[in-house]
Amino acid sequence: MTRSARRAQLLDAAREVFGAHGYHAAAMDEIAERAGVSKPVLYQHFPGKLDLYRALVQGAADDMVRTVRAAIRSTTDNKARVQATIQAYFDVVSSRDGAMRLVFETDTRATPEIAGLVDRATSDCIDAVTEAVTNDAGLEPERARLLAVGLVGLSTTAARYWLDAGLQPPREDAITLMSQLAWRGIGGFPRQEG
Repeated sequence: MTRSARRAQLLDAAREVFGAHGYHAAAMDEIAERAGVSKPVLYQHFPGKLDLYRALVQGAADDMVRTVRAAIRSTTDNKARVQATIQAYFDVVSSRDGAMRLVFETDTRATPEIAGLVDRATSDCIDAVTEAVTNDAGLEPERARLLAVGLVGLSTTAARYWLDAGLQPPREDAITLMSQLAWRGIGGFPRQEG
């Protein structure tokens, strides 16, 4: 097996174990066993549990930022853009691999390095929304950023709540409700031409 394939295999196993037990209760022994490798092989790729967890959180955070940016770029219609961006957060929290739970529900948030990864990803998402609001509504960057913080906060909090509430109401209903709420606010800032 190539080094990159082995690393992916180890990350998949770690995602399952961390997802099931959380960071503190997860054991490297179980991760190695789940991956079908010895502990020395696991440690060749990741010197410690925090290194492994950091790689998972970084990958999930990067995926979140890519998903949000893609949603923003998916259309120039701002109402559809708001819906696409909110849908992106719902997609992120309900991903099958559970990686996003590591970003949103990490039990090592108190670890400055992991908290920094999550904060940077959130800030990158806010930057992307700020740019769209600044360009489209013609607002000053400070005002656009405050609106972006509100939109990202609404999206993140609503998607996490929806996940914790057992995926109720149904996904499309939840996205529509939150999109309508957000659009009624941000829609008051008309698109500036030129």
